[in-house]
Amino acid sequence: MFKKRDSVISECLVAAASDHGAESSRQLNEFATALTLPLRQAIFDCDNRFDIFEAVDFRDQSCVEFPIDPIQPGMENDFKAFAVPDCSCLPCVLLEADYVTIPTYEIANCVEWCMKRARKGNLNIVDRATEAFRAGFTKKMNDDGWHVLVASGLDRNIIVRDSAAVAGQFTKRLVSLMKLVMRRNGGGNSTCLNRGQLTDLFLSPEGMEDIRNWNVDQVDEITRREIFVGADCDNGLTRIFCVNLHALDELGVNQEYQLYYENDLSGVLPAGKQEIVVGLDLANRDSFVQPIVSELEVFGDDSMRKCRRQGIYGFFEGGFSALSSRRVLLGAI
Repeated sequence: MFKKRDSVISECLVAAASDHGAESSRQLNEFATALTLPLRQAIFDCDNRFDIFEAVDFRDQSCVEFPIDPIQPGMENDFKAFAVPDCSCLPCVLLEADYVTIPTYEIANCVEWCMKRARKGNLNIVDRATEAFRAGFTKKMNDDGWHVLVASGLDRNIIVRDSAAVAGQFTKRLVSLMKLVMRRNGGGNSTCLNRGQLTDLFLSPEGMEDIRNWNVDQVDEITRREIFVGADCDNGLTRIFCVNLHALDELGVNQEYQLYYENDLSGVLPAGKQEIVVGLDLANRDSFVQPIVSELEVFGDDSMRKCRRQGIYGFFEGGFSALSSRRVLLGAI
């Protein structure tokens, strides 16, 4: 992240490792301040949330609240016009909506390094320390965001499966079934502009690898050749039936998000299935939000001087929410 060697940062690092306590602490705080802006810019890099969540600034507000859609699933047909006979009163439909309050929390991280190495002005310390610092925040936000998505999908109480497929096999029929279920349960009619639709599907690398082994009973020979010679080495196909496919390492048998679904949420898979896939509607950006209450602040940590160590620590406040479970759909393979 710090390919450009900044002499000011190097001087602050060396001065912060001196034996003069007050001056050392001051230089360490200046060093932390110099790192704050690039860390803010990089903290959201290398995530696995694929811009699913929309960051919303709540820094000037005391409470994080979002209005709930007054038209709930199954109520769409209740809102219609009437033929009015002579000398009659026009019917009126009253729309009332509540607000949902999203709990936010502080996310913090801390890294340290040896003062003896810092005295030499080796900026490799900065590279590795800030890389670990950033990675800690990114990992936490990745997990929190995906835990919200998986929990929202489970709360919807719908899980789609291809009953003709063997356990662990990803098929194009599953994509077709999930598109249909998302449409039937997403609200609206055939011409509704914001009706539910499946746009993105997240599955394990093993499930994605099944695409390479699709036989002629799954796809034609021309498509099989495109998969074989495709430029994308990680994915066999990246799009099926206008649905974007994404391989996610944390999904799959005995993987992190699969275990979260089974152990933490007590989710149950259909008989004969062994892992979940997560379908999302990202055409309607009305559900997945990430309120930001305070930006990242970074400070120098001089509390371990007696152990000949120094470091930086930082924190910011935010949260994640899926406001509408209609935009999430779980499948099973």
